[in-house]
Amino acid sequence: MTEAVFRTDAYAQQIASRVTGHTPEGGILVDRSVFYPTGGGQPGDNGWVEWAGGRLTIATAVKVEGGQIALVPAEPLALPPVGTELFQRLDWARRHRHMRMHTALHLLSVVIPLPVTGGQIGAERGRLDFDMPDPPADLEQLTRALNALIGRDLPVSDDWITDAELRANPGLVKTLSVMPPMGQGRVRLVRIGAGPDQVDVQPCGGTHVARTGEIGRVDISKIEKKGRQNRRVTVTLTA
Repeated sequence: MTEAVFRTDAYAQQIASRVTGHTPEGGILVDRSVFYPTGGGQPGDNGWVEWAGGRLTIATAVKVEGGQIALVPAEPLALPPVGTELFQRLDWARRHRHMRMHTALHLLSVVIPLPVTGGQIGAERGRLDFDMPDPPADLEQLTRALNALIGRDLPVSDDWITDAELRANPGLVKTLSVMPPMGQGRVRLVRIGAGPDQVDVQPCGGTHVARTGEIGRVDISKIEKKGRQNRRVTVTLTA
């Protein structure tokens, strides 16, 4: 398995690693990764890798069978051989915006306490789809409520529960269309706030900021009807 450095330290921007193999499609398998692989509505990270005598731009990262992560080069150039010591470096500006947006969308699910049917994270905007028969009456009020939560500068932390504990607490899962990954014995929970100030807790494998104040101001830019009861709420980072 690839050690997911981004999961234990979302602020790590560069690491040393070793090449463990190559995929048939030309991806680089590594023993540890600072690159988040596409999944859960969050895009894979991009950046660069370097080794003695070579350098590649990385377009994204993907999950591979067996718990491995492959770094996908932007161009079909020569790959570093198996066993090579590889230096990984993120496009940190893009990753950090994904972290800000991901945490903002968790807070959006607090402001709109309805079942989530889908979602997508971007560096400029993100969205959640809700099982929402009727549109909210006041879009500006929703934006104010979301920014008020952000402005409380609540801590964001994570911990783990067992698969059995999650099955015993189905209310932790807000998404209707996608279940959190199970089968490895434990599931990661992301918690916003602590003690009496906790506002949200839900299963999530993505990267988040350490405190909500780091998100900055956001705008709920539009709500679109996407089916009989499905509505898409788009959030934009304003800075």
